[in-house]
Amino acid sequence: MIRVLLADDQALVRAGFRALLDAQPDIEVAGEAADGAEAVRLARELRPDVALMDIRMPVLDGLAATRTITGDPGLSAVRVVMLTTFELDEYVFEAIRSGASGFLVKDTEPEELLRAVRAVVAGDSLLSPGVTRRLIAEFAARSKVPEAAAELERLTEREREVMALVGLGLSNEEIARRLVVSPLTAKTHVSRAMIKLGARDRAQLVVLAYESGLVRPGWLG
Repeated sequence: MIRVLLADDQALVRAGFRALLDAQPDIEVAGEAADGAEAVRLARELRPDVALMDIRMPVLDGLAATRTITGDPGLSAVRVVMLTTFELDEYVFEAIRSGASGFLVKDTEPEELLRAVRAVVAGDSLLSPGVTRRLIAEFAARSKVPEAAAELERLTEREREVMALVGLGLSNEEIARRLVVSPLTAKTHVSRAMIKLGARDRAQLVVLAYESGLVRPGWLG
């Protein structure tokens, strides 16, 4: 059973999500929070699998709450999905930098929301190619000298190659076609790179690819 924590300051929004999620045989709402501080407290108390987090909330906003949750070693299994009415690039960028596993807008179709919850629990990416490329563009705009890439020495040459392609926004299927391997093999390389680097998910792997200098903004073409 996938346990979900809802964090939104609007009771009606929480009620709508609860009705949708509790109707699923494999998902249940473990708790509701009306602000970011309560979301952090309930995450520690309930240990949900997924926290659906609004960005703009009183007391503590969703980005700060996400940073607190993802920065707590005791909550490493909690995946945070930002859920907001705002689709501005700055929110997407900050959400991922804060450790969120994905970003959805509130007018997302119900089926897409359910798929998203199941996807992040399975460790899959919740970033569409379009969002990934926007992240890349953001890195390009904020380009600076990369930090030392010593941590990349943990990866094999093939894993570094795959990580670079992830950084460029390619899906496992696209990586497989580029390297002439099976999608399963591509997924295995991605998973091993994430484990070796301690990346929570694919989104964090994209961030690391740029911050380590493995991928450079100029590669965008």
